[in-house]
Amino acid sequence: MPDLLTMAKHIAGPTGAGYEVAIVSPRRRVIASGGVALAVSPLREVDVLVVPGFELVPGLDLDAKLGPLAAEIAAIRAHAATGNAVVSICVGAFLLAEAGLLDGRGATTAWLFAEDLARRCPAAELRPDHLVVTDTGVTTTAAFSAMYDFALDLIRQHSGVRVARTTARVTLVDDARTSQTPYVDARLLPEPGNDFARKVMRRLDQNLATRYDLATLADTFNVSTRTLLRRFANEAGRTPLEYLQSARVRRARHLLETTDRTIASIAAAVGYKDPATFSTLFATHTGQRPTTYRAAFNRSASGKVDTI
Repeated sequence: MPDLLTMAKHIAGPTGAGYEVAIVSPRRRVIASGGVALAVSPLREVDVLVVPGFELVPGLDLDAKLGPLAAEIAAIRAHAATGNAVVSICVGAFLLAEAGLLDGRGATTAWLFAEDLARRCPAAELRPDHLVVTDTGVTTTAAFSAMYDFALDLIRQHSGVRVARTTARVTLVDDARTSQTPYVDARLLPEPGNDFARKVMRRLDQNLATRYDLATLADTFNVSTRTLLRRFANEAGRTPLEYLQSARVRRARHLLETTDRTIASIAAAVGYKDPATFSTLFATHTGQRPTTYRAAFNRSASGKVDTI
């Protein structure tokens, strides 16, 4: 982030807005993830306090991780009390939550840890699909590359659209991202559900191209449709059709990323005869049309463009 702001300062020129960046800490010695030592300055008043994330992996005991960061949490709380802006990068949102800054505010964080933040801070209005959320002086961002989305917005506010756009071009940063949804990999998320729901999910996964029929599905598990819906919802938190749609989109994403197959062919492979219907569903789940998604994430296609 200091590099991006420095580049913006150069692009703005001597008459443009400048940015003074300092790395401050309540500690005298800070070791970043990866064992990198950071040179830090003592805490002082700043216009915008940017709180970085910390090393976190799924399943880690958050209490054990956040406990030793009491000094940082107190510093964040004290800064917010001055009325100046606070920004968190990635899982730095957990530090803002511990400081009480997310209660009653909209917020986001890395999609991989969004459910953990929702459980830990139920008073926050979590928006896990957003890259950047600002609510009354408090900003949270998605996974750590979303720092660039925030930084470009900051540059846009203080230096203008031209400087922000030129900074993005020079540094090869995408300044048109609007959502983190296309980056979500459901395989990395813990799948909710107990034995019954998981069996139903497995059945649906094995028959993605088959027409969805609730009665037939219920007969497969020797239960009524009402019982199937109730048990599945209790264990998985959604309906079998909602799960099937997400599974179909997940499979379609894989095919778009790794093959040259046409959109119509992929639609058929995941159970949709009408490519337009499939395209609409895909956009609802990912925020992008299939062709746009393929252009961003495909690494093996021959370059053919397929439109609907």
